[in-house]
Amino acid sequence: MNNRKPSSSAALIGLDASRSVSDRPTGTELYSRHLIEALIDQAPSSFSFRLYYNQPPQEFRSQNSEERIIPFPRLWTHARLSWELLLRAPDLLFVPAHVIPIVHPRRSIVTVHDLGYLHFPEAHPPRQRWYLDRSTRWNVRSASHVIADSNATKRDLIDRYHAEADRISVAYPGLEPSIQRVDDPIEIDRVKAKYNIAGDYLLYLGTLHPRKNLARLIEAYTSSPLAPRLVLAGKTGWYADPLFKQVADRSLSARVLFPGYIDEADKSALLSGATAFVFPSLYEGFGFPILEAMLCGVPVLCSHTSSLPEVAGDGALLIDPLSVESIAAGLTQIISDQALRQNLIDAGYVQAKKFTWQACADEVLQVFQQVLKS
Repeated sequence: MNNRKPSSSAALIGLDASRSVSDRPTGTELYSRHLIEALIDQAPSSFSFRLYYNQPPQEFRSQNSEERIIPFPRLWTHARLSWELLLRAPDLLFVPAHVIPIVHPRRSIVTVHDLGYLHFPEAHPPRQRWYLDRSTRWNVRSASHVIADSNATKRDLIDRYHAEADRISVAYPGLEPSIQRVDDPIEIDRVKAKYNIAGDYLLYLGTLHPRKNLARLIEAYTSSPLAPRLVLAGKTGWYADPLFKQVADRSLSARVLFPGYIDEADKSALLSGATAFVFPSLYEGFGFPILEAMLCGVPVLCSHTSSLPEVAGDGALLIDPLSVESIAAGLTQIISDQALRQNLIDAGYVQAKKFTWQACADEVLQVFQQVLKS
């Protein structure tokens, strides 16, 4: 952690850290946590930081940052954080995983993670879709600069919201530092037993909701006789009940498993023990899970849409997520073709190593410097 004290003329960077303190973090929350840590660790002495929380964090960050813990029962961003910024505005505000507050400094930067709700609106409840659209429009209109997780998201912002290309920078996220290959069979068996998984298995890991395209995956799985058990792991999202009904109606309960949310400490072993990682998502702004699987030495099958080819490089077998036949053929190939499996493992490991929080923080710090000069 960076312990350098800022100079007396240091620019004060405000960071919305409210999404970095979840007990069960998902992708954007982990993004917020790790990027904030990397920014503070790598920032030059010309920057100091003020972190805004809606609940106490676990630990204080470093000597060149301060914390403002400002709990509020509702409308924390637009009411409480806005008031705080009105009273004590930083030189620049960065919102890594949420929405820019109504009251904000002229220099404000926000990360937009994806626009999947525009590509597949039927996969989102109407209120959620309305909120995502309005909040993204507000972010694009209000921000001095926008950070996008991928070139695919940058293109979407330009095409769908008419954002200026020179006001958007791509900064690829890094990966969870604890994710690494587990070779100890005892540890893998322990984690499998914890989640009631026996034998070989294909693994999906992520939230269960329609955009992840799991209904087609289950359909394809039924036509793949070589396939071992299918483990669909992750917390339940909206519209997940039809998945459970699909499995029950097809009498697949012994072959298709729903272990629920996977503790972060168990992810590496669960990934490492899988025959293959399957991710037929309809749309992703980035795609953390496929890179985590690559780091764990597991062959990956994923969609050829949105940011996934950009992120996967040569490290994944790509399929058409709208075609059950394409998914089924991919499953058969990634299970049975040993040469392909080894090539994907080797290429995947090289690809995943390209994505670090240090590189992401360097890109974002350059944007800070650019915006502060404007």
